[in-house]
Amino acid sequence: MDKKIIGIIGGMGPLATADLFKKIILNTQADKDQDHLRILIDNNTDIPDRTAAILYGGEDPRPQLVHSAKTLSAMGAQILVMPCNTAHYFYNDIQKNVDVPVLSMIELTQKALTKRGIRTVGLLATEGTIRSGIYQKVLADAGVEVVTPSDEEQVAITNLIYRGVKAGDYGYDTTDAQAVMERLLERGAEILILGCTELPLAMEMYDLDFATCDPTMELARGVIIAAGGQVRD
Repeated sequence: MDKKIIGIIGGMGPLATADLFKKIILNTQADKDQDHLRILIDNNTDIPDRTAAILYGGEDPRPQLVHSAKTLSAMGAQILVMPCNTAHYFYNDIQKNVDVPVLSMIELTQKALTKRGIRTVGLLATEGTIRSGIYQKVLADAGVEVVTPSDEEQVAITNLIYRGVKAGDYGYDTTDAQAVMERLLERGAEILILGCTELPLAMEMYDLDFATCDPTMELARGVIIAAGGQVRD
């Protein structure tokens, strides 16, 4: 199978984009540079906030998302990925504007959970991802129950994402966010979905230790296979 060129619609945020790139590299079976996959990245920080658009009438991110997709396709990308869970609310609008496949990190995460036999998950994500229901629908169709934070608890997760990771605050106090994670597990969640691409970074930045599923990792592994590479054992 010939290797395909990967295009990353990035900038949502820059650290999350770098995290996906790193995970693709680290999880590709390669003995030399030439064994790796070719990757094009558009770190488009002009893409408006997705949650603000979905919930509060903020600027529509679709024009910039489609622009990045078309730019990467014109540069030679043969398969596209988005390291942003909330942006998958606009997945169909992006896919219909390009002739190359766009992988869904939501579907890849569902398949990984099903393979592991997980039946109940706690969803940690932006308010936009939670309230849009993009994870709940896909997981419900697969027979997986989703436990979500209360409105009050969601504030702690939102602050962890925006005031902690996106703001680059390595000294951020995660006490409230950790309490939410613990309560979701107490409510029956077997593991926590890190349904915002800043959250895998948060787990590392703040040394948080919980049973999790990382959609960024599932996207990395999925695109390696789709692009004709081999996943490292």
